[in-house]
Amino acid sequence: MGTAVSIELADDRPERELRELIADVCRWLHEVDARFSTYKDDSEVSRMRRGELTAADCSADMRHVLSACADLWRDTDGYFDAYALGPLDPSGYVKGWSVEVASDRLLAAGSANHYINAGGDIRMRGTHPEGGPWRVGIRHPWESDKVSWVLALTDGAIATSGTYERGNHVINPRTGQPAKGLRSVTVVGPSLALADAYATAALAMGEPGLNWLAKLAADGYESAVVTDDGRAFSSANLPAAV
Repeated sequence: MGTAVSIELADDRPERELRELIADVCRWLHEVDARFSTYKDDSEVSRMRRGELTAADCSADMRHVLSACADLWRDTDGYFDAYALGPLDPSGYVKGWSVEVASDRLLAAGSANHYINAGGDIRMRGTHPEGGPWRVGIRHPWESDKVSWVLALTDGAIATSGTYERGNHVINPRTGQPAKGLRSVTVVGPSLALADAYATAALAMGEPGLNWLAKLAADGYESAVVTDDGRAFSSANLPAAV
């Protein structure tokens, strides 16, 4: 996926069992990378791009991702677009979805307290090893040694999309140009798959994304945003730590 993934398990279980759980998560994430990578010639995504596979020929996971991307395109008025750069690239959905699935697998295997961070896209459940919620600092978009917010969650997802590390890599599909107006968008909610996609879509919208994000609160998705000119906004129920 082109990023580092960290996994922390806070369950009181034998070390051998914890290592097996982590190994299962790693196998799943490598499987996702092999299937959805846009950099590997033999991935399903690359084969679809070359016209060697149709959706009907693909795995169940690929069909799910294509369907989810189509739904998100509709729900975001076209601002989440897996074809924004031309050929199919579902990466804006796949990373959050794959970590959400990994968390579900850990929960099903008996891990009620864990934290997975994939390049700033985070899914946590239960409590921190020292007790209480998991605390997550949202990086300041200009000063890398500072944070803009500290969030505290016991069960939920955090996704951040911004221009401060990879530049203007998110495209506004309406203009075909790099998105402008927002420097950093963080979305917090029950599903990392959706939070990740929503953060990307809002960044693509630019400042109109502020009003769009406000509407997501009705579905349990809170947000925190920094604009290109340094203004900061956060929704009323953002789970910020005291």
